[in-house]
Amino acid sequence: MSRYRNLSLFLLLAAVWGSAFMAINAGLAYFPPVLFAAVRYDVAGVVMLAYAAYVVDDPIPRGRGEWKLVAVGAVLLIAAYHAFLFVGQTDPEVTSAVASVTVGLSPVLTTVFARAFLPSERLTVLGVLGLLIGLAGAGVLAAPDPSNLAAGGTVAKFLVFLAAASFALGSVLTRALDVGMEIETMEAWSMLFGAAIMHVVAFGLGESVAEVVWTTEALLALGYLAVVASGFGYLVYFHLLDRVGPIEINLVSYVAPVFAALSGWLVLNEGLTPNTVAGFLLICCGFALVKRAAIREELRRRGVGA
Repeated sequence: MSRYRNLSLFLLLAAVWGSAFMAINAGLAYFPPVLFAAVRYDVAGVVMLAYAAYVVDDPIPRGRGEWKLVAVGAVLLIAAYHAFLFVGQTDPEVTSAVASVTVGLSPVLTTVFARAFLPSERLTVLGVLGLLIGLAGAGVLAAPDPSNLAAGGTVAKFLVFLAAASFALGSVLTRALDVGMEIETMEAWSMLFGAAIMHVVAFGLGESVAEVVWTTEALLALGYLAVVASGFGYLVYFHLLDRVGPIEINLVSYVAPVFAALSGWLVLNEGLTPNTVAGFLLICCGFALVKRAAIREELRRRGVGA
């Protein structure tokens, strides 16, 4: 029964996070991109801080190490990741499926940054091959036109790639700091400070609340992203992280594009191109090669193939 419960929660998380890309594209019709991301985390940060206050004995960061961890989370995991992602998704060529598949490259990129910042991490020949296959998948997704690199959403897709790289780097640096801070506290404060950074960036870009078109659709997109995708999604994520471990949780990145493509098609009439499917398959193959030892160990631990 527990296994079916975990599977149900896993699919629910993949559906929520996959459809979030559709909600971003829907909301961008009414919000300036960086301001949209900032307001999302204004709300999500308050929700997460309330949750942290409920489950953690001391929800306030203490000491230089914990505040440094919050700073890394705020700058890379929240501000840089979402600013690049939301701006990239303003291009019609960056559909919900394309964005989610590109972001799915982040677990592969994490290995590259881990090699640089975590000396215990090693990248073997097969690991390098997996990395190159994953990057090839990103190239297939971008499908650049050599005669006009600004065409076909190439620049926008590169911004989404930078979002994935920012998230990967942030994930590695938070592991490298390893100050024993409760994850709920770190996420809550990172969201709040990340939102503040994005408000500054939005102001610098000339974005204004006056540009927001307050419609029912705009409020639904904002509410879905802030409360469902961020608040509820992270609660499910933390729960599953304790129950199934980080390897299986990483697989959410490879199931979410299915729900992103489906929700984008149903709600926004977005199409699915052969390049998107090919890029998705290449990134999955790259992930399997890079993480083959961890996947093999996880299967052995669960008695699969024994």
